[in-house]
Amino acid sequence: MLLQADSLSKSYGTQRVLDGISFTADCGEVVGILGANGAGKTTLLRIVNRILEADSGTLLFDGHPMTRDDLAAVGYLPEERGLYRHMRVGEQVLYLARLKGMSRADALAEARQWFDRLGASEWWNRPANRLSKGMQQKVQFISSVVHRPRLLVLDEPFSGFDADNSAMLRAEIERLSHAGTAILLSTHNAEAAASLCHKTLQL
Repeated sequence: MLLQADSLSKSYGTQRVLDGISFTADCGEVVGILGANGAGKTTLLRIVNRILEADSGTLLFDGHPMTRDDLAAVGYLPEERGLYRHMRVGEQVLYLARLKGMSRADALAEARQWFDRLGASEWWNRPANRLSKGMQQKVQFISSVVHRPRLLVLDEPFSGFDADNSAMLRAEIERLSHAGTAILLSTHNAEAAASLCHKTLQL
């Protein structure tokens, strides 16, 4: 089992956001994280990404307690999108891949492949503030997968995408799953959850 969460709880002051949440995600599985706004979906994904610490419970990655060192094998697309506005997007992707431990040569080869695959090659030298919101979301998705993560965490990835780009993203999620990537997917899109997820966690 790649990821195993057992009895995770988290409170903000007197407000209990997560109460004893348990789930597993294995290689090749797409696990849907469902719930209304405020149900704790983003909090849970931030705990998985070590941005937040759970108040109690355990989180195992590949059989051992998960630490920040494991984040090199994790890709994360947060709900709050954000690129460096004046930095060229190709360089941003390379920079983020280097932070995950890739060599520049490997990062460049992988990033170029992804930009070609998603029809974004002509954007490579553009600063983020010259791209539309949908274009920026594609770049951020590339940033989350360029280092070939074993676990991919996607927080509302379809938000702001039109039908064509949503279909593209669904196809890429399926392809990554078939290649063995474990995926946590938070979404309000019930249709996407039903078509993509092998199992779901209701918060």
